[in-house]
Amino acid sequence: MRHLRLLALLALGLAALAASVRAGEHAHGLLLVANKGAHTVSIIDPESGTQVAVVPETGVTAHELAASPDGRLAFVPIYGNSGVGRPGTDGREIDVIDLVAHKVISTIDFGHGVRPHNAVVGPADGLIYVTTELDKTVSIIDPRTLKIVGSIPTGQPESHMLAISHDGKRGYTSNVGPGTVSVLDMESRKTVATIHISPVAQRISISPDDRLVFTADQTKPQLAIIDTASSSIKGWVPLPGRGYGTASSPDGKWLVVAVPDERKVAVVDVAQQKVVQAIDVPASPQEILMRPDGQVAYASCDSSHKVAAIRTSDWKVDKLIDTGAGADGLAWATAK
Repeated sequence: MRHLRLLALLALGLAALAASVRAGEHAHGLLLVANKGAHTVSIIDPESGTQVAVVPETGVTAHELAASPDGRLAFVPIYGNSGVGRPGTDGREIDVIDLVAHKVISTIDFGHGVRPHNAVVGPADGLIYVTTELDKTVSIIDPRTLKIVGSIPTGQPESHMLAISHDGKRGYTSNVGPGTVSVLDMESRKTVATIHISPVAQRISISPDDRLVFTADQTKPQLAIIDTASSSIKGWVPLPGRGYGTASSPDGKWLVVAVPDERKVAVVDVAQQKVVQAIDVPASPQEILMRPDGQVAYASCDSSHKVAAIRTSDWKVDKLIDTGAGADGLAWATAK
């Protein structure tokens, strides 16, 4: 009997070790931050919460960024010196950063001002999709050749942010000034629907099961929930203030929402469509990124030069990570 008990304990220990290794593998990677005010990209070790490197951009300025599927490169659209829909310079390039060498190794030039903004990796094809606002399109880049290989019209001005379904078949852009969402057929490269949200909308994300899309009304403290099957608004979630960036937990149960004016991050129970937690963070939370293992949600805090790392087990701030001025766009570079 003692021998059997020892074998059972050994089996439990090995199982726990394997689970720990798997969790470590999922957590292993780099956190990338686009610092609008500093015109830099921070490369951060998420475990220690320290900056491994700070890479200057070649222009002014990047708001968002994405990591290549192999985790070796970052694609950093240079938007310009203004806010969406406001007068200013019109960016026309994307910086390509080597995340090992910690430097810009190439630029992709659109040939004219397009205000490239939000870069997203296509989950099915590995291509880089970038909102190009002034052309009213999403541009497509091959990360291997660094060439622009196509575009998808959105049919709306100020197509600012993009979310893509996990099968790669549908895309959704938040169009700020019109307050709409464009529904894109990513395979045929065309717009198939336009959904009116509010006078002004911002940011966008999609649920892990691809059934729901979330975008924030910028005129009222509420979040729109879009049913992707019908391309219509399914419901509204009241928020403690004007919402901004959002991200889902891997199981789809929770939606984490930045609430900049209140210096909070709200946690929404998606099934109940209500806020169940409000977490204090440094000033001006902007974007939310869920770590691939689902154990940490990161919130960039623009005017605070910080990223808040929030444990999803108890919704407490685990650490505050120093970044550059104007911390905004976040990306995760998975180590290979």
